[in-house]
Amino acid sequence: MTMNRETILNIILAVLLIAVPLIAQAMDEPFIITLATKVAIFGMAGVGLNIALGYGGLVSFGHAAFFGIGGYAAGILASHALNYEPIMSTPFEINGTTQMIVIWVVALIASAVIALLIGAITLRTSGVYFIMITLAFAQMIYYFAISWPAYGGEDGLSIYVRNSFPGLNTLDPLSFFGLCAVMLGIVLAFSAVLIRSRFGLALQGARQNGQRMMAVGIAPFRVRLVAFVISAMITAWAGALYADLNRFVSPSMMSWHMSGEIMVFVILGGVGRLFGPVAGAALYIMLEHLLGSTFEFWQLPLGILLLVVVLFARGGLIGLLAGERKHA
Repeated sequence: MTMNRETILNIILAVLLIAVPLIAQAMDEPFIITLATKVAIFGMAGVGLNIALGYGGLVSFGHAAFFGIGGYAAGILASHALNYEPIMSTPFEINGTTQMIVIWVVALIASAVIALLIGAITLRTSGVYFIMITLAFAQMIYYFAISWPAYGGEDGLSIYVRNSFPGLNTLDPLSFFGLCAVMLGIVLAFSAVLIRSRFGLALQGARQNGQRMMAVGIAPFRVRLVAFVISAMITAWAGALYADLNRFVSPSMMSWHMSGEIMVFVILGGVGRLFGPVAGAALYIMLEHLLGSTFEFWQLPLGILLLVVVLFARGGLIGLLAGERKHA
């Protein structure tokens, strides 16, 4: 079976993402490994948004809220574990933990509950109303985090020791990158299977023509709500990893700037393309690293590039290099 150009390009991107940290390790350049880890984490957050935006047509400007929820799940659980203080003592005791697997489960559940509540309201609207309401909910959660002094308020919360994963030294940069890369791979595989499933086809159908889906007995609202919740959970998972990468979490993870950045990853790489968010995150971080240290207004060329992509390369970087139209 022959592979199309986009599949080959995806394989090349995956190989490069793995090869760069290995080469950096051989050259004793841990900072480059950290940059690659950021690409994996931000790419993962972008994959989450891409399910809602790229496949469902839901232009959410509030996904930073879920990114921050994942980060605070890691920070709060770790801080209580290190301080030996229970999170809650009545009516039963709940203790903190430094186990990543437990933290991820908490982040996924918390984000799913919040996304279900937000989606149940916002998905009754569309267009600019949906954009603004998702932004409004994200800002509400952002200001709640700022006014939460128990966990640092505006100053944020430090994670003094990176949380642990069974059989892995998470303090080693290459090992932590490997963990993030595997999680990214799992999310990409899940996304690929999801979009080719009956649910994925229903989601794309709801994006293209909701009335037609209703005519065949499929409720677009329920399909979009499930997609919105799944999207939020993946973004929160990435947020938990990002908090561990920096060993710090703050309300800035929930700001509208972060929502914009995650959306930029998806648009730059290619909306509705499997590896689009990963390519977009890599391009964004490279520009930030190469231009940020020498050019104070490095966002200017980024803005120009984003404008060019929106106007002339709707398929993003992946579509431009693959030279193929995205199949709906």
